Amino acid sequence: MKDTKIKSDNRKNTPTRRLIRYALDFKKTIIFALVLLAIAAAAELTGPFIAKHMIDNHILGIEQEWVEVDDAAAAEVVYEDRAFIRGDRYGGEAEQIGEAQLLQVGITFIFLEDPISFDGARELDGSTLTVTRGDESAVYDVVPLTADETFTFYGPEVKFLLMLMGGYFLLVAFGAFLHYHQSFLLQRSANQIIQKMRNDVFGKVQQLPVKYFDKHPAGKILSRVTNDTEAIRELYVRVLATFFTSIIYLTGIYIALFILEPTLATAALVLLPILVVWAMLYRKFAAKYNHVIREKLSDINGKINENIQGMPVIQAFGREKEVNDEFEEVNKEHYKYNNKLLSLNAMTSFNLVNLFRNIAFVGLIWYFGGASVGVGAVFSLGVLYAFVDYLNRLFEPVNNLVNQLAQLEEARVAGERVFQLMDEDGVPVEAGSVPRFRGNVKFENVSFAYTDEDYVLKNISFEASQGETVAFVGHTGSGKSSIMNVLFRFYDHQKGSVTIDGTNIQKLSKQAVREHMAIVLQDPFLFTGTIASNVGLDDPRISREQIREALIKVGAGEMIDSLPGGIDEEVKEKGSTLSAGQRQLISFARALVFDPPILILDEATANIDTETEAVIQQALDVVKDGRTTFVIAHRLSTIRAADQIIVLNQGEILERGDHEELMDLEGTYYYMYQLQQGIQKEKESPAG
Repeated sequence: MKDTKIKSDNRKNTPTRRLIRYALDFKKTIIFALVLLAIAAAAELTGPFIAKHMIDNHILGIEQEWVEVDDAAAAEVVYEDRAFIRGDRYGGEAEQIGEAQLLQVGITFIFLEDPISFDGARELDGSTLTVTRGDESAVYDVVPLTADETFTFYGPEVKFLLMLMGGYFLLVAFGAFLHYHQSFLLQRSANQIIQKMRNDVFGKVQQLPVKYFDKHPAGKILSRVTNDTEAIRELYVRVLATFFTSIIYLTGIYIALFILEPTLATAALVLLPILVVWAMLYRKFAAKYNHVIREKLSDINGKINENIQGMPVIQAFGREKEVNDEFEEVNKEHYKYNNKLLSLNAMTSFNLVNLFRNIAFVGLIWYFGGASVGVGAVFSLGVLYAFVDYLNRLFEPVNNLVNQLAQLEEARVAGERVFQLMDEDGVPVEAGSVPRFRGNVKFENVSFAYTDEDYVLKNISFEASQGETVAFVGHTGSGKSSIMNVLFRFYDHQKGSVTIDGTNIQKLSKQAVREHMAIVLQDPFLFTGTIASNVGLDDPRISREQIREALIKVGAGEMIDSLPGGIDEEVKEKGSTLSAGQRQLISFARALVFDPPILILDEATANIDTETEAVIQQALDVVKDGRTTFVIAHRLSTIRAADQIIVLNQGEILERGDHEELMDLEGTYYYMYQLQQGIQKEKESPAG
């Protein structure tokens, strides 16, 4: 009930919300990283303010009024035996005896005995200064200063400039230190998030029923577990960090702009709704392209996986060109939609940001230029510098946001595909177990269909008592493997009942039913690892001695002794370095080492030679004692000793009995056996 509720909640949530939910599992680390980021951004964004202060207060500050005092010891500057203190720093340390002012005209600094009454356009003619503002004009007698004399007035500012530059350097270094740690923390959190997501996805794959894998190619499932989660990883590693960084920087820059000039900062706010509309329009088109791209990428992975698996068949039948053409067609579609997304990104990224940047600078030039001719207020050079610096910085996070829209949308689509897989109906792995089965199996009027009402088993009834061997024979599609699928609960039957020791298997968890069963397939599957890990499946309850004993029982003792590594011999993917017989012996040992009360052999001797079959048959006679064994066989010679042989035809039981009884019946089984033995009855010829 709880699992159903979680699944329902998941389906109500959008992929974006679920991606955020994953991030919230590591919110403490992420929040701490964002705090470090905010402090680092604040440290970096103080730069233009410091520059403004340096320009207005210390570089252009010498144009302020200078107070002449009578005490040279208290003065900041001594010029022609006269002592001066800058007006904004004069605190009455000495008696004031006069005022003066320094001004810059072009590259020349001049000294005035009395401060100017108003400022405006300055024109210097020898020792005469003319200041003009509109219709007003004023003329002053001045003294041009040499470079050394000018530096005399700049001297007191040097220590302040050095202190400010040193302070800014320390802030930048501190910001770099914080950036390193916040970047490390965000990236680590992103890796933890994606690690958890991949574990969840892979865990979900383990819960999916066998029918899901019948309908979905392995390559497409693999694409969701690897490619799609990798796209989501980029969301947390790059996009998340970029978005948070950009938003913090935008916030800090706007605060600074409002402090400098509220009117122009208000005008700059128009960029925010443009960004929102921009992102919405981009998402509308990019989502469509990304869905196709991710689907085509899954198709490509599916094709590659299928062709690698079937390479012997492809090469044997000379189908390389046809297979290549099929792959090229899928790849061409992927390429086409990637180009469409590329065109969309090109139209809506860097060039568009540059357009807005240029428009903003035109507005800035007009505003400050107009102010200088009386359209608005007069601004200091420091304010102008700081505003231009902040405006230039403003477009850097905007550009970063825009450039990450493609990755954001790709990750969102990838998340949607991953969550579709995670929302599939699965069977949670339960920790509980049931006591060991005795092995009494009963099918009672069982009907089963893979799809709708197309039944492949029809009213199947039989009993298998503990220790019996029951064999199923019949033509392809008769229902032999379907019976085993139902018994193993790979699929659940629709009608009738299946009981083990009197307990309906549908009342037990699927793990509990399978815990005391073992199966050996016609085409054994071996995992990458060692022979020991393939036999014991790394179950801590199974010792190396038990593994070796199981291998010896199935007749694999000589094989193990001949291998350099023994039971620790390396096994490549799918056991490609072993023969079919060796792989089958290992799979038999795997089944036997778990000591199951119910053993299923699904055409387990179909792909091995007669000599190996004889070895296995001999081993099975020993290990079947006390176990209920179900055998699906095409080689009827291997089931002659079966306690019960059931002949199937189109999902129904046609005949049943032991070998002798069925031979005496001279029905379908008799005909099949004779045919396999190469004995055919000659039809009587008509009388000539």
